[in-house]
Amino acid sequence: MIDTKHIGYKLAPHTVDVEKGQLRLFAKAVGETNPIYLDEIAARDAGHAALPAPPTFAFSLNLMNPNPFEFLDLLGVDLSRILHGEQAFRYHAPIYAGDTITIEGEITDIYDKKGGALEFVVQEFVATNQDGTRVVEMSNTTVVRNPAGGDA
Repeated sequence: MIDTKHIGYKLAPHTVDVEKGQLRLFAKAVGETNPIYLDEIAARDAGHAALPAPPTFAFSLNLMNPNPFEFLDLLGVDLSRILHGEQAFRYHAPIYAGDTITIEGEITDIYDKKGGALEFVVQEFVATNQDGTRVVEMSNTTVVRNPAGGDA
């Protein structure tokens, strides 16, 4: 069982430079066809300062962390036992190409279901841009699959 003493653990903050190439690649990967996410002129014509990040792009910023699975190491969980359970976003301002985004995170809950066969780790993240503007708050739930009875 994952020890709940880790609730409140603050993850190491990390900073990511947002590049227009990664925004276009992400947009194509998720099937986004709106030209504002692919073409700088279309983005500016729509009133954007630069190429904007498509919805859910912010989640991928966590994967650009030098150690994106720091929390798994802390909890002693093998990567092969996890599933992506849930994610949610609360947007405050757009993320644009050229932004530098800093992400701070915390483990906010750990609980189990099915007699310990499934454990859930909830993390909350706050992302701010180079001006100190909060751009998005994110939550992510990771599911840890355990052998029958929850014995890891």
